[in-house]
Amino acid sequence: MSQLDSHLEENASRHEERLMELLRIASVSADSAHAGDVQRAADWVAALLSEGTQLQVETIPTAGHPLVYAESPAVEGKPVVLIYGHYDVQPPDPLDEWLTPPFEPTVRNGAVYARGATDDKGQMLTHLLSTLAVLEVEGELPLQLKILIEGEEEVGSENLEKYVAENQDKLACDCVVISDSSQFAPGVPAVTYGLRGIAYYEVRLQGPKQDLHSGTFGGGVTNPANTLAKLLAALVDGEGRIQVPGFYDDVAELTEREREEFAGLPFDEAKFKKQLGVDGLTGEAGYSTLERRWARPTCDINGLWSGYQGEGAKTVLPAKAGAKFSFRLVPDQDPAKVTAGLRQLFEPLLPPGIEMELIDFHGAPGVVFPLESPAMEAAATAIEHGFGSRPVFIREGGSIPIVNRFAKELNCEVLLLGWGLDDDNTHSPNEKFNLGDFHRGIRSSAALWQQLSECGIRSAECGAT
Repeated sequence: MSQLDSHLEENASRHEERLMELLRIASVSADSAHAGDVQRAADWVAALLSEGTQLQVETIPTAGHPLVYAESPAVEGKPVVLIYGHYDVQPPDPLDEWLTPPFEPTVRNGAVYARGATDDKGQMLTHLLSTLAVLEVEGELPLQLKILIEGEEEVGSENLEKYVAENQDKLACDCVVISDSSQFAPGVPAVTYGLRGIAYYEVRLQGPKQDLHSGTFGGGVTNPANTLAKLLAALVDGEGRIQVPGFYDDVAELTEREREEFAGLPFDEAKFKKQLGVDGLTGEAGYSTLERRWARPTCDINGLWSGYQGEGAKTVLPAKAGAKFSFRLVPDQDPAKVTAGLRQLFEPLLPPGIEMELIDFHGAPGVVFPLESPAMEAAATAIEHGFGSRPVFIREGGSIPIVNRFAKELNCEVLLLGWGLDDDNTHSPNEKFNLGDFHRGIRSSAALWQQLSECGIRSAECGAT
């Protein structure tokens, strides 16, 4: 065992105490009543980083909650790595579903239960603690680290995005390291090399000026709810193919290597169905469940409304109808092109007597990083050191907009190294984080700095596709 590994083992209890301290701070960024707690969490992170020799630390005010930034000295000929994380958390509601209070961290069955345990305080903290440990044992870092921790990830990162765009020189790096996701399965660590993007919409249909009696007016006046059903049904065909014109023109197809990697993962479809409480799975024909979830575009209705919603029956022809729906996009798809195609699909389907408003809420493209990059191999070696097994390479079906921002603005690769588990109840009551994985994450992170310092990455070699 190396001196650094011994140090981490000897300080395991102290690291857990630090985690509990941070978890006790109710840093709910969405709730103005917790503004003081959010500031307290920022101060806590800044104070922790200030313990590190060679780290220059600053708290940066924004129009919302502050950023905490730190950096170590440059190391000639070695890469620059930016660590990103967030100290803010989701609201804990509904409180009555928590077995123990959300801001009183409690250990049960080897996991700590608290809001923010896995998203993202516990995972983010692994990189800060590993950095401090390397400085304490070695006296210096083998490469330059820049650390950027925000307090608004759970409310959209608007101020962070502005800061990144305005401070590209300050944040310039060869790769970004983020731990805010999950392993593939317990004991199966993973590197996430791709994320889907998103295009999110609301459609509103207006018919008559007021609700009408369906017996008196039905058959003579166009029903907005009927029209809404036709529009939404037109989005996807019976084979799971999205019918928006031009939707698949720019879709980046999976490589044979990727399909083989996905097929070789220990994925139990029967267990997956049982976990979800369903008796069958559907999706685009010709693709496996993992391929559909991670690397194929999708369309989902997220909510819809119209007419009478109360108890019993009411024979009404509603005046209005609406729905929220979204597409998950894969690399090379353009959200703006999807919007144009969506109008092209919907407008010919509108019957007389119906006016449509299509609201484009937001969009972000997908991103994928090369599996063959030196940084990916460095991450795999470091994780194998920390977890005792080589990680698998996966994609993620969700979107993390800041990843796209980093890749675009800083022109660098992003390593998504998840220490959590998919049953950690992220954003839900009884959120948890396995303490064994917390310590394995710290060991992996400490090993990562050495591996990245030796892998030869430079800015010219990095970049997302």
